[in-house]
Amino acid sequence: MHDVARVANVSIKTVSNVLNDYPYIRPATRQRVLDAIDALDYTPNLTARGLRSGRTGLINLIIPHLRNPYFAELADELMRAADAQGLSVIIAQSSGDRKVELGLLRGPRAQMVDGIVFSPLALGEQDSPLVAKVKTPMVLLGERILEGPKDHVTMRNTEGVRAATEHLIARGRRRIVAFGTDPNMEHGSAGLRLEGYRQALEAAGLPFDRTLTVDVIGWFHSTGAHAMRSYLETGIAFDGLVGFNDLIALGAMRVLQEAGLRVPQDVAVIGFDDIDEAAYSLPSLSTIDPGREEIAEVAVRYLKQRIASDADVPAREYLSDFRLVQRESSGPST
Repeated sequence: MHDVARVANVSIKTVSNVLNDYPYIRPATRQRVLDAIDALDYTPNLTARGLRSGRTGLINLIIPHLRNPYFAELADELMRAADAQGLSVIIAQSSGDRKVELGLLRGPRAQMVDGIVFSPLALGEQDSPLVAKVKTPMVLLGERILEGPKDHVTMRNTEGVRAATEHLIARGRRRIVAFGTDPNMEHGSAGLRLEGYRQALEAAGLPFDRTLTVDVIGWFHSTGAHAMRSYLETGIAFDGLVGFNDLIALGAMRVLQEAGLRVPQDVAVIGFDDIDEAAYSLPSLSTIDPGREEIAEVAVRYLKQRIASDADVPAREYLSDFRLVQRESSGPST
């Protein structure tokens, strides 16, 4: 900084103000400092700055699986949102393991960052007191299964799947499979999305048929494909499928076509998440866009506000908007 100040013919304090985006600096002076930084290839010592300010400029994103495209794309959106707020992101993968999730919240990494964006999978209501004790500012993603004084940003699971089911009903489908139920996730995504499916049937005057629900444990291509192969062996007739995420819907769609069933003529299919792959499958997959970009932007904004304020502000809850994306897999029957 001394070298930069000497080359730019300004004080050390002025260099510091430019580096910290202090607004009340003459443009010509700011440019002179920036030119000196560029000429000297100067990089601020972030560790030293963190020791002085008590801040690192780092936030930790804890997600279950990076191999799940939804979380990979969420991480991308969140990193973009953080960069716009002057923050950097480190990513930790919990693999949906309770001990790992707790360790990431209470271990040394939590002390190295200014805040945490946490998408829990294994933790449940019984763990709320433990999460409440975490002193690092935190924003929770996903379903509100953890009560307590933490901001919470999530999607409209029930409303989204209701819209997806109504979309197939409007296309004349009457025996629609709820694909992705999970008895272990009754209070999580699976339970909320099943409720949306049931609401759509009830509104249309259609009976809820338990034989049209298919458990899929772990929402990946492989589990969706395996569950669909097993379901086809039962011989139960169906003409529509609401996948509780895009991956299992894509896995199921592959198996349907291998079995000689046409999509959408024989079985109309819709998923949930609007991952990038959905637009390029054959046929392209109709889906629910849950507002991933909005979720990332709001989560980072809430977290930065928590980091900047020592005030005891009540916890906030935010629900993103969703939209139905119609593609080839749910087109009208021919």
